[in-house]
Amino acid sequence: MRQKINSPINFERRARIIKAMAHPSRLAMLHALADGEKCVCDLREIVGADVSTVSKHLLVMKRAGLVADRKDGLWVHYRLRVPCVLDFMTCVEAVLDESREKACCKIG
Repeated sequence: MRQKINSPINFERRARIIKAMAHPSRLAMLHALADGEKCVCDLREIVGADVSTVSKHLLVMKRAGLVADRKDGLWVHYRLRVPCVLDFMTCVEAVLDESREKACCKIG
């Protein structure tokens, strides 16, 4: 049986995905993966964290369904599972722009 789109369980699932994105390092990694597959070492350089921290962030995002991995010998490469997830960032930017605009109006 398929869940209704606005059922409590679906809101819970959506919240899990948003929570997995809710960290500056994870957002930076998702943004970097928009350019294509990256290994952990590449992502480590991008966020400036150690390999274990980056790996923990990637595990959170993998469990949420945001990224997928591919092993190549000792290397693990990550990619976005659903690239359109970055469209969400466009919406976030619109909210930020709107907030800035309202803040400017209140000052002036």
